[in-house]
Amino acid sequence: MTLSIDAIDWSRWRPTDRATLLFVIQGDQILLIRKKRGLGAGKINAPGGRIQPGESPVDAAIREVQEELVVTPHAPSLGGYLSFQFVDGYSIYVHVFTSRSCTGRATETDEAVPLWTSTDQIPFHDMWADDRIWVPLLLEGIPFDGRFIFDGDRMLDHRIETGTPVR
Repeated sequence: MTLSIDAIDWSRWRPTDRATLLFVIQGDQILLIRKKRGLGAGKINAPGGRIQPGESPVDAAIREVQEELVVTPHAPSLGGYLSFQFVDGYSIYVHVFTSRSCTGRATETDEAVPLWTSTDQIPFHDMWADDRIWVPLLLEGIPFDGRFIFDGDRMLDHRIETGTPVR
């Protein structure tokens, strides 16, 4: 039997990890990274990572951008939520933020290579399969709540709701 969105009781679902993503968007440019290690190593994504105990999602998002790119995003705002279930049992719940400016110069670290990219030339072919579904919503300012099933890098099923996130 293939795992599907409908096969999961989402009211009882508890993620293994809680994490953040934060997209700095300045004009028609978006700050992405090529991950060097961890979940999604080699892929392009936004900076982000796991929320530490006692840390708020927004504080974690800012900290992760500082650690990965040596810049400080200003006034992050929540764009949506993502729930990922992997067939191997791992699961992660992600708070997705945007920021319209940052202080500092994006710098390569041992975690990530910075990539300023035009918002109309986002390299979805080098990103997780789900990104092409919800990143356009984020760029349009449409709140979203997405659920995704993955087998390794392969997306098996998804559902996304738009409007005011309810979580």
